[in-house]
Amino acid sequence: MKKTLVLIAALPLAGCISFGAKPPAQLLSLTSTAQVPAGQVQNSAASPTITIAVPAVPQALATARVPVQQSPTAVAYLKDAQWVEPPQRLFARLLADTVGARTGRVVLGEAQSYADPGARLTGELRNFGFDAPSRAVIVTYDAELIRSDGKAVEKRRFEASVPVTAIDAVSAGPALNDAANQVATQVSDWVGR
Repeated sequence: MKKTLVLIAALPLAGCISFGAKPPAQLLSLTSTAQVPAGQVQNSAASPTITIAVPAVPQALATARVPVQQSPTAVAYLKDAQWVEPPQRLFARLLADTVGARTGRVVLGEAQSYADPGARLTGELRNFGFDAPSRAVIVTYDAELIRSDGKAVEKRRFEASVPVTAIDAVSAGPALNDAANQVATQVSDWVGR
């Protein structure tokens, strides 16, 4: 009888138990503005190849949350905004789509690169969020490119800034997608020369 009363008393509490933070209403993602058309065959025997590595990130970006740089020494995270997967993976995929579409190169995955290494693009995604003082989103990518001949490493910083009217979850996705596409276009022009 006591066990039954305890179970009945606990039933209203069952709806209050939570094992994690409440997810936002929507998750953010990136979409490349330049993509290889569906059905187009790419062949490494006829086109140069490139391997694009997932970029390294500082600890502030090693999360699914969107950072807001409040000052040179203070970072907060945007309320109700979260990436569908780590931003460095989203950015690497956007880079791969853009470089493949704009340069004609065959973009290889890490496993495929053992058979045909081609050029190799690595780097660090330094900024990928809001800059509160300038009221803009900023994407900064420090790239390192080893061309197919493998004789030298070229390094270059790419950056794009997109102004926003508000620092909120609604502005985050479109503005960061725009800035990321600008950086990817700059990188593809550099890789393709």
